Amino acid sequence: MISTPKTAAEPTAAKEVRVNEKKWSRELMDAGWTALPSVIIERQKVLGLDPLDMNIILHLANYWWTRDNKPHPSKGTIAEAMGVTARTVQRRISALQSSGLIRREERRVKGKGSRTNLYHFDGLISAAQPYAKEKVKKIEERQTDRKMAVARKGRALRLIRSEDDE
Repeated sequence: MISTPKTAAEPTAAKEVRVNEKKWSRELMDAGWTALPSVIIERQKVLGLDPLDMNIILHLANYWWTRDNKPHPSKGTIAEAMGVTARTVQRRISALQSSGLIRREERRVKGKGSRTNLYHFDGLISAAQPYAKEKVKKIEERQTDRKMAVARKGRALRLIRSEDDE
C-alpha cells in the first residue's frame, strides 16, 4: 500500500466531515456531499439568482470536484434531478451566462459531434467576492468586540477611596 503525505488541511477536512456526519448521518455523507460558499446562498437575491438558478448552480457544483476538472453534467441530467425540462435548464443556463455568472465551454470531438459543456464559475466567484469580504469583515469585528468584552470582564476592579472614607 502506498501512502501519500498528509497536507495540513487534511486533518481539518476530516474533522469537518465527522462534524457533518453527526448532523446529517454517516450514510448520507458517505453517499457524497457538495461544498458551496455560504455567501452565495445568503446573497443569492443580490447576485440575481432565482431558485431555479440556485438549484442549477448546486447541481453544477455537485460535479465540480477539483479546480481544474470543470463540471460537465448534461442538461438532461440536471433537469431530471430537478423535475423540469432540459429546455428549462438550457434557458436558465443561457441567462446565467448572459449575466456573466457562469461560462459555458463547448466541447466538440471531430467526427463524433458535441459532448456536454464544461461550466466555469469565474463570474459567480467574482460577483460574490465583495459580499464575502464584507462578511469576513463583520465576522472579524464581532470577534474583536467579543475579545474586548472578555477583556473588560476579566479586569480586576480597583477600590477607589473617597475623602469621606479617610
